[in-house]
Amino acid sequence: MTTPQSLTTALHSRLTQAIQAQGGWIGFDTFMSHALYTPGLGYYANEGAIFGTMPQGVKGQGSDFVTAPEMTPFFGRALAAQVAQAFSVTQTRDVWEFGAGSGALALQLLEALDEQIRSYTIVDLSGSLKALQQQTLSAHTGKVRWVSELPATFSGVAVGNEVLDAMPVKLLARVKGIWHERGISLDSSQSEPALVWRDQATGLRPPVEIPGTYDYVTEIHPQAESFVRTLGERLAQGAVFLIDYGFPEGEYYHPQRHMGTVMCHRAHLMDANPLADVGLKDITAHVNFTGIALAAQDIPDFGLLGYTTQARFLMNCGLLSLMEGAPMAERGMAQKLIMEHEMGELFKVIGFFKGEPWDALGFSQGDRTHTL
Repeated sequence: MTTPQSLTTALHSRLTQAIQAQGGWIGFDTFMSHALYTPGLGYYANEGAIFGTMPQGVKGQGSDFVTAPEMTPFFGRALAAQVAQAFSVTQTRDVWEFGAGSGALALQLLEALDEQIRSYTIVDLSGSLKALQQQTLSAHTGKVRWVSELPATFSGVAVGNEVLDAMPVKLLARVKGIWHERGISLDSSQSEPALVWRDQATGLRPPVEIPGTYDYVTEIHPQAESFVRTLGERLAQGAVFLIDYGFPEGEYYHPQRHMGTVMCHRAHLMDANPLADVGLKDITAHVNFTGIALAAQDIPDFGLLGYTTQARFLMNCGLLSLMEGAPMAERGMAQKLIMEHEMGELFKVIGFFKGEPWDALGFSQGDRTHTL
């Protein structure tokens, strides 16, 4: 049986080999990719518990964080209204979900839309999560399939909840007025080489100028932006809705946000040291939604439907009506989706169309596209 200690030791060894093979240094994006996705060892690829409402060891349930679909089925039921409208407008009936987690969102959409969905395709790299999803979706085996990558072309409505934040980012650090790419090296002074931070001078820059010369750490998101371009290139007909925490560019690169946004999650606690307990905790970065929107502009006929807060999007999709008559405890969990100090303001929704533009339900009020 694999223990947490043996898992992180094995992953540490893989990282050591990768760093040595690259001359003693790898960028943070490469480190993050190894830490999250190394088969059998990375956080999303090992057998450790991830999703749930309770931290590890509490009432027999172990988890590291909870996402909206695990909190309440009202999340998926509200999103279903937007998917249904997109089906009608784009004349499609297929759903594509990226990074389906526990399968909770897929179950909610399948139950809410029923026969409106012809097929439900999950694009996920994690074998352990696929097993969990298969268990969750056992009643819908005739409609659900799994693939490890997108086909050359596809049609339908693509959804992704908390997918962009788990895509590897590059770290940039301005130190004493000079920009560096921050990466990972090895401290070989110990018997077992330790992972340590190391900066290298770089020509990379944030997309906006950061005034001053004081020390400043931030991220850029080439993988997430490339992912959106790929969606635009391969989507023949349909729409895309991505939900995640983040900011428009002006807020993301605000001079006061000098510590960056990289954060780790384990047992419902957060820390800022991704080099510790590698493989045993999630590593994320907030999303620069301006960069995501600009990436889509590179693709012909792939346009922006809208951008707004999760609270406004879900209310536009009928969340408040869905909550009526529900037990108090269920309403309380659903309210966390829209309360400003919970998920309502920090989480955003961005939508795209392929072909001709249309007025999407979720952005009918409170659209913040002008802030991107």
